Amino acid sequence: MDVLENAPLAPLTTFRLGGPARRLVTAGTDDEVVAAVRQAQGRGEPVLVVGGGSNLVVADQGFEGTAVRVASRGITLDGARVEVAAGETWARVVAATVGAGLAGVECLAGIPGSAGATPIQNVGAYGQEVAGTITEVVAYDRERDEVVTLGNADCGFSYRSSRFKEVAGRFVVLRVRFELEDAGGLSGPVKYGETARALGVEPGDRVPLGRARDTVLALRRGKGMVLDESDHDTWSAGSFFTNPVLTAAEYDAFLGRVRTRLGAGTEPPAYPAGQDRTKTSAAWLIDKAGFGKGYGTGPARISTKHTLALTNRGRATTEDLLTLAREVRDGVYEAFGVTLVNEPVMVGVEL
Repeated sequence: MDVLENAPLAPLTTFRLGGPARRLVTAGTDDEVVAAVRQAQGRGEPVLVVGGGSNLVVADQGFEGTAVRVASRGITLDGARVEVAAGETWARVVAATVGAGLAGVECLAGIPGSAGATPIQNVGAYGQEVAGTITEVVAYDRERDEVVTLGNADCGFSYRSSRFKEVAGRFVVLRVRFELEDAGGLSGPVKYGETARALGVEPGDRVPLGRARDTVLALRRGKGMVLDESDHDTWSAGSFFTNPVLTAAEYDAFLGRVRTRLGAGTEPPAYPAGQDRTKTSAAWLIDKAGFGKGYGTGPARISTKHTLALTNRGRATTEDLLTLAREVRDGVYEAFGVTLVNEPVMVGVEL
């Protein structure tokens, strides 16, 4: 294990924000990850687990504890079964499975971060989410002080959430196992309307896996959602807010405010989200509340490519970012009575 004192965390996050950790341990194997966490707990220190850093907002003051950077690597293919080390780059996982002719995560191409983070957030995009293909998650249970294996049903997956997120800090993901589909080199059925239009097919159709992956990457690049050191629109955590899921009563009240503000014929985006629940678009809410692409004059601004990404234009602080996020959240609530919830994990700060 590599140990550094007073180590900068900003370079380990896609926002490039945040102060130092009192101690940073880089662990390259499952055993090293477990040992590092155990040792920090034994000293009575707070522990922050860092993967690809694509979902972290770290306080300007940094982290007064031990940050454990999961740097394990490895992708094992056994037919349609795939086992991935938590520290493996997610982009490499997608590339490997597409290259092997396996469908199920091809529409998750371009999502930054590590494989170990995917079950925590139940990462999803363009009609796919990892809950649909994960069979098991191997994790260190800090409460029981043992390595455990949780089946899909034990993971408590829901929209952009899971048991791992709900009991934050208890589980440290070590490896993730998937069951994908061998469809003869074809993708899974295309579920997302935007993807189908870009591919020139109907929803439910299948296309060659590589074509599906490349199309999603092009869509994401157009929105500044593929990491590029030279493009400040990608100095972000991707979607900063989750899409709101409203009860029937909440949706009726929301619809009334939409039509009062925007006109009687206005129909906001609406998608079924379970019994008596409707999901709407956070990006649409942000835009219609007056926060368009490129909004802001300071060092933290809304992306010029996508209203759902808040970005560091190069010299922002975490407090700059949070000031913008609060302005957007409060403005959407004032306009539509809907409270946006942040997707990134907050470390030492609150929205």
